[in-house]
Amino acid sequence: MKLLHIADLHIGKRVNKFNMIDDQKYILEQILRITDEGKPDGVLIAGDVYDKSQPSAEAVELLDEFLTKLTAFGQPVFMISGNHDSPERLGFGSRIMQKNGLHIAGVFDGVLQKVSLEDEHGIVNIYLLPFLKPAMVKPYFEQLMESYDEAVRAVISATEINAQERNILLAHQFVISGTQQPERSESESLSVGGLDNVDVSAFESFDYVALGHLHRPQRIGRDTVRYAGSPLKYSFSEVRHQKSVTFVELGVKGELLIHQLPLISLHDLREIKGPIAGLLRIGREEPDSAEDYLHATLTDEEEIYDAIGQLRQVYRNLMVLNFENSRTRQAVSAQIAVSGDIAEKSPMDLFAAFYQMQNNNELTPEQVQVMERIFEQAGGAGV
Repeated sequence: MKLLHIADLHIGKRVNKFNMIDDQKYILEQILRITDEGKPDGVLIAGDVYDKSQPSAEAVELLDEFLTKLTAFGQPVFMISGNHDSPERLGFGSRIMQKNGLHIAGVFDGVLQKVSLEDEHGIVNIYLLPFLKPAMVKPYFEQLMESYDEAVRAVISATEINAQERNILLAHQFVISGTQQPERSESESLSVGGLDNVDVSAFESFDYVALGHLHRPQRIGRDTVRYAGSPLKYSFSEVRHQKSVTFVELGVKGELLIHQLPLISLHDLREIKGPIAGLLRIGREEPDSAEDYLHATLTDEEEIYDAIGQLRQVYRNLMVLNFENSRTRQAVSAQIAVSGDIAEKSPMDLFAAFYQMQNNNELTPEQVQVMERIFEQAGGAGV
């Protein structure tokens, strides 16, 4: 049996105020082509289907189009809610949709939902665990639970799992392996005190765990517990990611192969750096790559008039612009120096440091005298 594992579509997402809907349409069409060619026996969508709990109309329309085409191939589709989704909205009409092969676990109702498939090697059980918080689980269990790990373990322990059959879990949690943590990106929320961690040992009953939540494709703890990653780069911390879809091939119990197929985006998300003249020349010589979403860092020492306007004449999808030169380096050094002992600095010292940061020059003796008089008149100690 062959399963396709994807996650973190974040339909409707904006990156640095840029609407990504056209890029998402493009990458979802690519996933449909891969599905048509690869002929999986099932598709696993591991949460964060939408980017917001109240998705826009265009996001809802795009998901509807994608799922309609996906289910038309004839294989069952399994989808769970993530922390970005509204469980109720995502699960609306789920019982009706099951008739067309779309199985959705939006709201957790106290039971780990199971769907069974069968091939020449026997039964494959697919369990659907939507994103869980302890508060979502407490109404169904008597024991006290404060952490996400306790909540997930309680749900799994209450489920009868046949160890002789092949068992797949679809989940959306932050999974660690002891002290080992997976790689996360800037667009993912940070753990608070480790309470949202779930240790990989909680999933020992499953032959494969299809995870969503983190944007880089990666294993955690063992090869058979994997994040599919997002299909697009959604922050500049992801510039070195290779986005992909994950295929899982199940043989007899204990035999499992995993391989990834790369995804090619409509526009890449990249970082460029250098003097403005060089960057403009490269952009004009390579117009196709100039359409990418960019974070540009200018290294020119001299002031540049309307730098962002000049760059956007060539790079129309420029998202972020900053500068790196001797002035910015000195400003950072000055900020560190000031912040280190700010309580011990006089107003005059603080103003002098600020002036140095802004002008890359020290105050002249005459300027110092003027500022000292101003501080005295204002009733503050200048020195």
